[in-house]
Amino acid sequence: MDNKDKGGFLVDRQRVMEAFADYTSHYDNSDGKIKLKIDHTYRVAALCDRIARSLKLCMEDVELAWVTGMLHDIGRFEQLRRFGTFVDAESIDHAHYGVKTLFVDGKIRDYLSINEESSEYTIIRKAIYNHSAYRVEEGLDERTEMFCDILRDADKIDILKVSHDVPAEVIYNSNPQEMKNAVVTEAVMEQFLEQHAILRSIKRTCVDNIVGYAALVFELVYPESLRIVKEQGYLEKLFHFASDNPVTREQFTRLRECMERFLNDSLH
Repeated sequence: MDNKDKGGFLVDRQRVMEAFADYTSHYDNSDGKIKLKIDHTYRVAALCDRIARSLKLCMEDVELAWVTGMLHDIGRFEQLRRFGTFVDAESIDHAHYGVKTLFVDGKIRDYLSINEESSEYTIIRKAIYNHSAYRVEEGLDERTEMFCDILRDADKIDILKVSHDVPAEVIYNSNPQEMKNAVVTEAVMEQFLEQHAILRSIKRTCVDNIVGYAALVFELVYPESLRIVKEQGYLEKLFHFASDNPVTREQFTRLRECMERFLNDSLH
């Protein structure tokens, strides 16, 4: 399906998906982490589409939101090949590297026919650049910030699925036994109970990562995003984490109750 706005912006979804498939074919798709990011990309794009439609955006803007989802994690594949990790602090900022690949190296033209002077060019670049940041950069216009928020919401929603579905040794670089005995760091507990996203710098244990992912829900911008979280059920599954440590089980009960209050207040 092609859509064209008055600025001449075209989205050919088939072309975008074929270009993405070609790009990722240069990496080892038998690697669980590569497959993880390929599957994640398609789901995030679909979530961007759904959130954009919930905002009653025109079809051109729905297509633009979908494109940001398809391109947002381009930097992940080279990050894994070069460094063997998805941890930005131990390698490269994958969002910024994705911007370099697409907009400095010119790979964006494999996916889209797009004018570098267009607002769409800037929106895609800014959305990718900001998608994994703790906060969106200041000074963006309202329209650009909206697309950043759509992508960030979609990415956070799918992280809940990934953190539940993917084995601990793939996503956390931890063994299952370690996961079942670890406790939540007190600073992480405090930030969560204050309904804040968790700073990476204060995470100390492998279960801190689970709590950090769940806390992303506090950052969701759009009501549809919260409805999707409730509908999918992955958040609830995360809070029923099977720990062998009674302290951790009590911690997760408190965290679950806090999140239930937040969702009830936000959706009613």
